[in-house]
Amino acid sequence: MKKLSTLLAATAIATLMAGSAWSKTLVYCSEASPEGFDPGLYTGGQTFDASSRTVYNRLVEFKHGGTELEPGLAESYEVSADGTEYTFKLRPGVKFQTTDYFTPTRDFNADDVIFSFERQYKADNPWNKYVAGASWEYFSGMGFPDLIQSITKVDDLTVKFKLKQAEAPFIANLGMDFASILSKEYADKLAADGKMELMNQQPLGTGPFTFVAYQTDAAIRYKANPDYWAGKEKIDDLVFAITTDAAIRAQKLKAGECHVMAYPNAADVAELKKDENLTILEQEGLNVSYLAYNTLVAPFDKVEVRKALNMAVNKQAIVDAVFQGAATVAKNPIPPTMWSYNDKVEDDKYDPAAAKKMLEDAGVKDLKMKIWAMPVARPYMLNARRAAELMQADLAAIGVTVEIVSYEWAEYLKLSSAKDRDGAAILGWTGDNGDPDNFLDTLLGCDAVGGNNRAQWCNKEFDDLMTKAKATADVAERTKFYEEAQVIFKKEAPWNTLDHSLVFVPLNKKVTGFVMDPLGIHRFNGVDIAE
Repeated sequence: MKKLSTLLAATAIATLMAGSAWSKTLVYCSEASPEGFDPGLYTGGQTFDASSRTVYNRLVEFKHGGTELEPGLAESYEVSADGTEYTFKLRPGVKFQTTDYFTPTRDFNADDVIFSFERQYKADNPWNKYVAGASWEYFSGMGFPDLIQSITKVDDLTVKFKLKQAEAPFIANLGMDFASILSKEYADKLAADGKMELMNQQPLGTGPFTFVAYQTDAAIRYKANPDYWAGKEKIDDLVFAITTDAAIRAQKLKAGECHVMAYPNAADVAELKKDENLTILEQEGLNVSYLAYNTLVAPFDKVEVRKALNMAVNKQAIVDAVFQGAATVAKNPIPPTMWSYNDKVEDDKYDPAAAKKMLEDAGVKDLKMKIWAMPVARPYMLNARRAAELMQADLAAIGVTVEIVSYEWAEYLKLSSAKDRDGAAILGWTGDNGDPDNFLDTLLGCDAVGGNNRAQWCNKEFDDLMTKAKATADVAERTKFYEEAQVIFKKEAPWNTLDHSLVFVPLNKKVTGFVMDPLGIHRFNGVDIAE
């Protein structure tokens, strides 16, 4: 029975990956399965790769290779003098994809924009809870429910956002994955058929690739959207071959079984560079990895305890062991390549003796805690289990007993956001829009508690600075607020900031047009394979 099951699975994967004899197929060895295909519901990069950057578009888009915005489904927009009204002129003639499961009867219009956003914050919208436990983590964590006063349709190709106050990063935020535009017509059909859950399983958008099929935990198949408003892609078929082991991804790339791979082991990079058939792209990541204490649960509600644990961990040893030096120790919650980075902040020094005394002075003895280790490789943390083992040994040296726990990735993300989560969780972040707000407020703001704020840390002084920074478009003023916020963060230590990493993308030399993205996304529009 086991052999038959294996054969059937292999056959299913082969069917997904097989293109027509005359088609041009690109295979991407991805690192993890998507949590779903509705990008508004999730925050994982592997989910965005599989959904928002293939199937969908947004009103504005980030240019490949940078954080500069360009027109997307909106050709242009106007902002009122007080910064509270944004009027978007939508691109005419944009077609939604035609699939085996739905044929659109109309072009994209303002109704789709309103539907895509209102479902994320209106509790009475029938799509607000169409997936069990839907929390719209990005939308909520960034304070959008309190920011948006209304979204109105001026006409079919004009939509107006009315905000309750000015919000400097608002446009950049609309280029993010949670702001992808879905088809209201498709949603209405699913609702009428009593099959709303298919929105998260059979996606349909306006993007460069049309979803074909998903073999769970094995492969995802797409085809080039023939009606794509920016022109049909040069590759005909795109396949995500889900391969959780980085070493196996590297083997597949070297064997020609995939054209691009995600997140190689640091120890494998030198060997991959020797392969004459491969090109290794690299850049500094707009990222941070951290250990988030649950500040709502004793004894991690005491700053002295958090500081002590930080001082007990040798972060340089983690960088050396996990990244082979291809990373730097982090002291701030934003990377040094980002504007407003406060280099004057002093990191918690590695000092086990002082750490042990600080714990004793805080009245904490024989502490037993859990460290949560991510089960997948991410650009900011290639091997969380190894990092956790190193921290486990460091903390044992000051009398702290650590149990390392992990869960399947989607479950890990869900459980680690719980307010009653025990211990400390290894997580990280790659910037979504190049704005400091996307790190500081999204990960540490009070609105994000119970969501992206895994430390469950709500500090009024810090939060007020976030509000002030968003209320002005003056970069110099915003920089002052963010620099001050970093000082408060370091003083309160809701995290142990671990590292900022280099990011590598190995690919076959036949692949052309692939551009590394500082936002950590693997995008395949504009990519080709040389004959």
